[in-house]
This record gives sequence, C-alpha cells and structure tokens, in this order.
Amino acid sequence: GVRDVLFLYEENRCSMTYMYEYPEYLKIKLPKKTVRRYPVYELYLYGEGNYAEENKNLLLTGIPVLFLPGNAGSYRQVRSLGSIALRKAEDVDFKYHFNFFSVNFNEELVALYGGSLQRQTKFVHECIKVILKLYKDREFAPTSVAIVGHSMGGLVARALLTLKNFKPELINLLITQATPHVAPVMPLDKYLTDFYTAVNNHWILKAQDLRNLTTLSVAGGFRDYQVRSGLAFLPRLSQHDSALSVVSSAVPRAWASTDHLSIVWCKELILATIRALFDLIDENTRQITEDPKKRMAVLNHHFVRHPAKLFEENPDAFTELTGSFAWITVKASKWTYSFYNDSDGKYFMFPLASHRKSYSHVYCENSMLDTSSWIYGCINSNSSMCLEATDVSWKAELLPTTKASIFVILKLQDYPSLSHIVIQAPPTVGNKYTLDCEFFQEDSRTVQLPVTHLFSFGFSSSKIILNSTGLLYNVQLQHFNQIYQAFKIHIESHCQSLKERKPSVYRFHIPWSHEDSIIVAKVPSFTEISAKLHTAQPENDNRVPELNIYSSSDCQYEVILKTSLVQILGQIIRFHAGALPVYVVSNILLTYGGQLSALISTGQCSDFSLELVRTAKPYKVEPLISIVVFLQGFHWFRAIWESLSLPEVDAAVLSSRDRWFPLVSLTLFLFGTGIAYWSGVFFSTSLRLFSSLWLTLIRPTVQHKDNKLITPRKLCGVLSLTLVSWTTCGALAVFIIYLQYSFKDSDRSKETLGNSSIHTVKNQSSMDSTSKATQSLSSTTTIAEAVNSLKMHVTILNLFTWIVLLNLPSLIYWLKNLRYNVRLDPDPCRFTAIILVCILEILMNSSTAEVKSSKLLKMAAKVPLPLSVAMLAFGQMHLYKVPHFVTFSLLLHVLCCIV
Repeated sequence: GVRDVLFLYEENRCSMTYMYEYPEYLKIKLPKKTVRRYPVYELYLYGEGNYAEENKNLLLTGIPVLFLPGNAGSYRQVRSLGSIALRKAEDVDFKYHFNFFSVNFNEELVALYGGSLQRQTKFVHECIKVILKLYKDREFAPTSVAIVGHSMGGLVARALLTLKNFKPELINLLITQATPHVAPVMPLDKYLTDFYTAVNNHWILKAQDLRNLTTLSVAGGFRDYQVRSGLAFLPRLSQHDSALSVVSSAVPRAWASTDHLSIVWCKELILATIRALFDLIDENTRQITEDPKKRMAVLNHHFVRHPAKLFEENPDAFTELTGSFAWITVKASKWTYSFYNDSDGKYFMFPLASHRKSYSHVYCENSMLDTSSWIYGCINSNSSMCLEATDVSWKAELLPTTKASIFVILKLQDYPSLSHIVIQAPPTVGNKYTLDCEFFQEDSRTVQLPVTHLFSFGFSSSKIILNSTGLLYNVQLQHFNQIYQAFKIHIESHCQSLKERKPSVYRFHIPWSHEDSIIVAKVPSFTEISAKLHTAQPENDNRVPELNIYSSSDCQYEVILKTSLVQILGQIIRFHAGALPVYVVSNILLTYGGQLSALISTGQCSDFSLELVRTAKPYKVEPLISIVVFLQGFHWFRAIWESLSLPEVDAAVLSSRDRWFPLVSLTLFLFGTGIAYWSGVFFSTSLRLFSSLWLTLIRPTVQHKDNKLITPRKLCGVLSLTLVSWTTCGALAVFIIYLQYSFKDSDRSKETLGNSSIHTVKNQSSMDSTSKATQSLSSTTTIAEAVNSLKMHVTILNLFTWIVLLNLPSLIYWLKNLRYNVRLDPDPCRFTAIILVCILEILMNSSTAEVKSSKLLKMAAKVPLPLSVAMLAFGQMHLYKVPHFVTFSLLLHVLCCIV
C-alpha cells in the first residue's frame, strides 16, 4: 500500500518554467510596529531585469497579487508566476500588468506545528494594507488584492476572513495550490485542529459574506502523496457558488498530475493561471473585475471546459456567416474531410430534419486549433446556404491528441430551432487538418460495465468488446462510487488495416467532481489505466463514472476491468495513513496491559512479541467502538453524550462519511499490529546488540546500585527538565528524558547479560554445600527478576518512542526558530512533558518486584484496554490526544511502584 502511494503513479508530464532574466526580490519596508511584532517575517516584490529596476522606487501601476508559500515554503517560489506574467504583459505592451508580492514566512513548518498559523494570518493582513498603500493616489488604484496560496499558504489566506478587523472586500480572488482545506494531513497539535475548525466553520456559517470572493482550489492528483486531492476540495455549500475545486489532471491544456512542489512551477498550470488572471481584468478599472459571475466564468473557461477560443464575457447570440466560401450540403450520417493547402474556404451544411428521427446526438471533431469559431447551428436558411446562425463552438472541449483537437457533442433535442449544423473549413496553407462528424443514437454508444467486487482481489474480471464504427463510446462503470474501490482497466485496440490513424483518447470521467484523467494511446496498442477516486459519490447523486473512448473508426476495442488489491491498500494508506500511529500505540498499550496481567497470574513478565500475538486482538476493541458509533445515530444518546460534555467521537465522524470505515478500521488495526510487532523486535534486537557490544568493550565491574525510586539526584533531574520544558520547549525535555531512559535500558540489558554470563560460570563449578545452593537460587531469582524488568522497560520504551515521534515536529520547529525565540510559544506539549519527566524519572529505577506486590496492579492491568478503545475513538482525527492516554497508563504504573 505504501509502495502504491509513494511510487506507483504517472510520470511527471509538467514542463519546467524558466526565467528569461535574473529574478530579483525587492524587500518592502514595513511599519516599525509590524516589524517589532513579527520580526521573523518579511514582504518582497518580485521583478526581473529592467522591470525590477523600474520598480525599485515602488511607483507601482500594476495589479497586486500576493503569493503565500506553504509548509517550509520559500517566498522565492513566486518566480514562476511572476516571470510568466511578465512575459504575458510584454505581449500586450504593458497595457495591463501584474505586480507579484511574496511573503517570507521563514520556511516555518506550519503543517506540523499550528502555533504560528494565527500569527502568519495577522501578518498577511498587515501586508495587504501595506501593499494597497503603495498604490495610493495612483490612477486606477486597486482596492483589493488577489492571493495565490501554496499548500498551507492557501489556508492562511482563507483564515484572513476569520480576523475580527479584516474587511472581506480587501481580497476578491483566491487561488490555492495543493492546499489541504478539509482537515490537516497530520493533526499533531491542538492549535492546528482548532485553526482548521475556526476557518471551516466560518466559511460555512458566514457563506453569505463570501459571495464577493471567488475561490479556486487546484489539487495535484495522485502524484501528490503529501496532500491527497480529497483534502484540497473546498466544502460544497449550496449558497456559496463562487468556489471551484479541480484536480490538475483535469485542467485543459495541462492534463497532468503534479507533486506537492511541482504544482508551483508546472508550466502548463502556471500558464492557465496567468491566462485566467489576464482575462479577469476589467478594461474600465484596469483591475480584477468586481463581477463574481465573470470571475467564475473565466475560471471555468480555463480550468474546467476550454473551447479553444479566447474568453468572451458576452459572445454574440447570433451571427451571419459571411465570406466567399463555397456551400456544400452533406446528407451522410458519418463524414470525414481532410484539407491541406486549401486556398478556398468552405461551409459544410448538415440538414437536421432527416437525422432527428434516427439519431439523438451529433459529434464533431476538429484538428485545427484555431481560436476562431468553427461550428454553428443554423436558425434561418434557404435551400443553398445559412442566413443566420448561432455559434455552438462555445460548447466544444479540448482533447490532448498528438497536437490537441477540439470536439463538440450536441444533443439534438436541446436545439429544436436549428435546421442545420454548419461547419466552417477556412483556407489553409502548409498544414493538414481533419474534420470528422457523425450522428449517433446515445443508447448504441453507451455500454454498461459492472465493476468487479472489492473482495475479488483481481481473480475475476469484467470484459466488453467494442466493434468501433464510430468516433465516441461511453463505458459506464456501474457500482463504482467508493474511495476504497480501485481497478486496473486494460484496453487493447485492434485495427483492420495498417494505415496511419489518429491516436485514441481515453478519459476517465467522474461526473460529481472535476478529477478526470486523460490518456492518449497509439492505435493499435495495449493500454493500462488506473481507476480510483479522490472523492466518494455524494448522497443523492446517481451518476456513475465513465470511461470515454474517443476512438478510431474500423477498430476493435477490448476493455477488461479487474480489482487491484495493491491499489486498494494504497487507497487505505492514502486516506488513513495519518491515523496509523493511533492503531500502533493501541496495540502496544494492549500488549503492555497483557504483560501486567501476566505478572499477576504467573509472576513473570512475558516477552513483548509473544504477548502482542496473544493480547492485541481487534475483537477486544473494534466491537466496543462500533457499538458507540451505532448509538451515536440516536438523538437521545447524542443528547446524553453532549450533556456529559464528552468530545466528539472521531470514529463516528469517519463512519458517517464512509460506510466502509468499520472494515477499514479493522484493516488499519491489523496494520498497526504488524508495525507494533516489528518495532518491538527492532527495539529488543537493538538493545541486545548494543548491550553485547558494550559488554565486549567494557567488562562488568561490581555495581553499587541505588535502587531507590526517589533520590535527591533524581529530584534535581526532574526540576532541571521541568525548567527546560517551561523555559524552552516541552518536546526538548521529552527527548532528553527519552535518551536518558534508552541508555538506562541499555545499561540494564548489559547488566542482565553480564550477570547471566557470570551465573553460568558459577554453575559450572561444583556446589556441594547448602549455602552455595541457596546462593545459586538467589542469583537465579535475581537474574529472572532482572529479565522481567528489562522486558517491561522495553515495552515502556516502545510506547514512549511513539510519544517522542508525535512531539518531534514541535521540537524541529523550535530548533529551526531558536535564533529568534528561546521559548516555544505556544507549546503544545509543555504540561504533558512535565508530567512525563516526573513519571519516567521514577520508572527508570523501578523493577517488576515492586509492581508485583502492589495493591493497584489489578487496576493498572485492566486500564490499558479501555484506554486503547478510547484512543481509537477519540484520537484518529486528533493525534495529539494519544500521549495523554499513554501518560495516564504510565502514571498508574508509577503508583504501582509506590503503593
């Protein structure tokens, strides 16, 4: 599954963007108050060559666009947008041009630590005010700023609207690139999840206030394994129709999936963005238009359905077909025309009266990529020519064949007033072009292919054969609506003759979202297509995914569909990898409880791997969660739950979004068991090897051990680490105590190995006296106790390792910003760190002998099971809660050592 996510995706089809002149970044002077409040952040203006020189005095006359980098992103990433926009402005002789600003967030890791997101949002607000002041008293001065946000930068832009003193009219256009809008990729701290909740709730509750803001979200597709595309889809709101979400593989003239970084420089996508920005300019104000409908029309034109024509806001409803072109009437239902060096233009008329009874649709394709109109619907005609027509070229779409082509499909029933379809073939010089048209009955070109069952694992298949006599076939993939369904579709094309043919185009079309993917294949050929979803089918939507085959005539297409187990596992990892640590820790916690139970029943601590196999069973955990989720469906239970102020059950939320989730949760639990098992093996082996090496290099000496749980030295250690936690970073204190605990375990393992070897030597000598036998028995008991203690400490270390890993991002963030601030503020794990330091300093010298005699042992052995259930119920969407459950369990262990 991991391999499918990280490696099994399409090759990079993006072209690199290049600067024609050396890029320069002019630092904008900010008010002293802003600099004092945000010393780490900066604002820059992008420029190249002469343009950069002209702007050094900041006498700006363009349209302001602000770029916001994402997690660990650089302000220099604006250069692709800025450079192409500059070239486009040169093409129009600087009649219009854009000034691209960029914010330097110091490459902060905001996807892993949410404590600085609010700070970034407030700084961006200050930047917008500074930018607009630069244009004060200028002719055509802007009143708003367009924002382009990459990754978390897009979320920061959306968060601007949550600020109390922010005026919504300051931004009218927001374009986000690979931004996880729905939820954080890894919910590692409370500040991150609270920030998301505040932003998304505001956008839902205040949707009416967003009517003047147009938002476009572009996702990267399956190449982007850092932010899956489903997270980048803006919430669907019935009253908020000024938002558009697309996957880059569906964007016309791009048709390419991008990874998380290449979406910033992918030439095809940047060109679409810049073309859209220039089409958004209002000629009167020379700024981005204030009309939300025009903004949405432009974005749909460039990012959803491109008719290969220059954008027009109000195209003429009717037109007269002029010019000294020859008029030719075509009565055939299927027609092809190739023209090469044709000096005379032609109009081809297709009378509809004779076709309406037999056919439902007309399909036409044109290989001439001209921005002028080429297909019309005739409204008024005489016997030989059309007098008045409506331009239906706007209904066309681009296809990525060898040089790209345009096609249009018209449903005849929707055009009852048309008497003819007219196709224009203009004069050509030097190139060969082809026009194809055919009338067809929709039912004859639509084939239903039921997908194979999820659990067929590729052993069964669905198959159809299309004997192509037409240009278009639609294969409807029945019962394909869930994100965990994944298939391999094999298409083999055979042709009767070996003549050169145009390539076939296969489009995997998802009707409920803009996430199509397109593959171009030679004819004949064997092509494999991966069919899987970014978003599940919404409720009350009965449309089905389709495989559109834009075919070559007289060719046979064999379509075979099989379930792909590897891709199913990949989908599970893609959608739920962030929750895997919860399942791993849950397994380790169950094993830890099993070891405590073994101490009660046998007096011996069982081995971690054996106890994991015996204790970590999904039937102990999953049914309880399923019962709670089921009861959450009843109003009375939810009312009781809310009255007790209990948090929302993550498992219930996930189950409401996806009915397959209980089965997926079981799979994830088994994944967690496997990871926990091998992590246990790794820890045991590592300790054994390290201790053996230590024992070889340094021979054991007589140890004067202090077995007291609390000593003045330990109290000093606790106070020191508490001070570290309070004054610097909680994660740093956790990491220090983790290292200390690890070395203590290595030392304990070394002593156990050393004592075992000494004991073996003693046993080899004769022992006749009773005192010697007693001494031997005592020695054996001591070694057994040491082994038991070591096993228990290895499990605790395993648990603690996951706590360290979950807290590591805030430590990395603190280290990266250490030169600006010694103290991490806010700190997501400060108080947890202080508690853990106290617990682990005591546990470090504990042994199973103390625990076995405790009155609290029975309770400590039973608590891990309900904690594991609670962890899976509440921690999957809130990873930062996991250390709390582990800390509580370890606190009971400490009490067992004392009481």
